[in-house]
Amino acid sequence: MKALKRPEPINVEIALDPKETIMSKTNPKGIIEYANDYFMQICGYEEQELIGQPHNVIRHPDMPKVIFKWLWEHLLAKKNIHALVKNLAKDGRYYWVITDFDVKVDDEGQIASFFARRKAPPRDTITAIDSLYKKLLSIEQASGVETAEKYLIGFLEEKNMTYGEYIEEICLPEEKSTYDPKDLQYHKRRTVFSRMFR
Repeated sequence: MKALKRPEPINVEIALDPKETIMSKTNPKGIIEYANDYFMQICGYEEQELIGQPHNVIRHPDMPKVIFKWLWEHLLAKKNIHALVKNLAKDGRYYWVITDFDVKVDDEGQIASFFARRKAPPRDTITAIDSLYKKLLSIEQASGVETAEKYLIGFLEEKNMTYGEYIEEICLPEEKSTYDPKDLQYHKRRTVFSRMFR
């Protein structure tokens, strides 16, 4: 299939319907196998354009590479993860999503596919994460992904959180949990998405 031409970004945001969910499925290499109607409506591609393309066709250049490095490390280790991501539509506009990933395995335990559900994140969450991502991107451009990763590790160590826990914290700042730390990520992850994916 012919690769899609990447659009020039424009500083215009697409407003997502908080009641709708963007869904997609990819193979283990990130090639899109399924996208629901809302996904295509928001990104602006036709189904025949999108299916068979690498998922990074909607990657916005404002996104730091280190975030996708971490995402892929988790997914390839068969660990579900969620993240805040800025995506690029066909016409150059952008939209922010909070994504919940699920790793599907076959009978032999090998990765068969990745399934992702995306919702509109809270507005104040976007402000917080955008500030962090701009710092990471500027470090990447000046000194590379490895240096940006070290900064991100330090940022999270200062907060005594993982990336996932930080996302959960800014999405649900009022949440206080008495759960065992081993169960905290699963609990908060379910809490975030049980609220957002009603």
